[in-house]
Amino acid sequence: MRFTRCVHAAALFALALIFSIPANAQAPTDSTETLKVVRTEGEKTLSEPTLLAMTGLTAGSQVSPRDLQAAADRLVQTGLFAKVDYKFSSRAEGLTVTFHVEESPRLPVYFDNIPWFADSELADAIRKTLPFYDGTLPEAGAAVDQVADAVRDFLKQHNLDVSVGHQVLASVLTEGNLQMYSIEGASLQIAKMEFADASLTDSKVVRQHLADIIGKPYSRMAIDLFLSEQIRPVFLQKGNLRAKLGPPEVRLTGNPNQKLPDQIPVFVPVDSGPVYRWKDTQWTGNTVLSTITLNGLFGLKPNDVADGMVIQAAWERVTEEYGQHGYLDVKVDPNPTYNDANHTVSYAVRIQEGTQFKFRKMVLTGISLAGERRLLQVWTTTAGEVFDKTKFEDLLTQLQAHPAQIFGELPIHYEEVGHWLRKDDATGTVDVLLDFK
Repeated sequence: MRFTRCVHAAALFALALIFSIPANAQAPTDSTETLKVVRTEGEKTLSEPTLLAMTGLTAGSQVSPRDLQAAADRLVQTGLFAKVDYKFSSRAEGLTVTFHVEESPRLPVYFDNIPWFADSELADAIRKTLPFYDGTLPEAGAAVDQVADAVRDFLKQHNLDVSVGHQVLASVLTEGNLQMYSIEGASLQIAKMEFADASLTDSKVVRQHLADIIGKPYSRMAIDLFLSEQIRPVFLQKGNLRAKLGPPEVRLTGNPNQKLPDQIPVFVPVDSGPVYRWKDTQWTGNTVLSTITLNGLFGLKPNDVADGMVIQAAWERVTEEYGQHGYLDVKVDPNPTYNDANHTVSYAVRIQEGTQFKFRKMVLTGISLAGERRLLQVWTTTAGEVFDKTKFEDLLTQLQAHPAQIFGELPIHYEEVGHWLRKDDATGTVDVLLDFK
């Protein structure tokens, strides 16, 4: 007799029907049968022995329907599985159960402010509790909490009694999210930051930027963000498009058995790489704007130093140019090709123009009728006209910085203006929504 169950299926009573139940038995869910075989299927990153251990079931034991459901629930509660089904069959020699799992998406684990230990040391400590730990975890679940407990216990062994929390955050360096662990209750500061490239330390611009982070609370994420936003542009402007910064290192000295220091020195490995020169751009997918127009948006000529900040600004200008023509969902996908023999760079840029939107109406809330009339007089785009996104952005700038240019002497008072573009892909129209607060 075979049955299949999902962990979220209905009553356990139906599950109990597979067992031979004496007339004088208690509740059907309390009846037991010998478990002969337990199998798993569907796992990708985890092994079958690992899954079997998580179920808590062992061959040869007596199990009830309640036990099978509890085993499936345990798998779900870890957070490691998006879905768990199980099927079973009863024979004279015993019960065979197979769990089918779909693993949850994983996020890379990121330790933010635990500077005294390498990630590898923390990983070793975690694997004492979760042997399958591979540096990734789901967004939530018991496994995520168990990692926090393992890190907390490891720190306590080193005389640091702190709480360990976790949260899902957007990655600073890559696309997607990460599972970040951080400690609470420790007063850590960035004591200094040194670079492998002496020219950075000698740079006046870099020294000015360092004042923004030295003495601030120690945080790997803050350091990564600082390097990405303040230091990397120094290299990009010089054409070092493939410069490598970090990962930052903490180089502590002294007796590791003494009190862990709270003043943290940071060292940043640097590989500036070659200086690249601009070669050209090949465009595909553009029908609204010509190649000549698109090339004209660049501030670089062949053989110029390939200033990475200028290149980034060019992609933004392309997006803005399409926005002026009503293309609000345009996607600009630049793919560089580096010629390391000649130290030149060229880009193959794929354009997905999307729908051209036309203006339909403006919806205003939180403003008087007199103010509404004055604003509609300033907004010159009429219904059915191609929507120019730059005019919309100019209007927002006026509302925030120069409201008198719009309202004159009218007693209009607000602190901020909520703004939305409500697009209708089916009709190719867009409404402007402004909420005065």
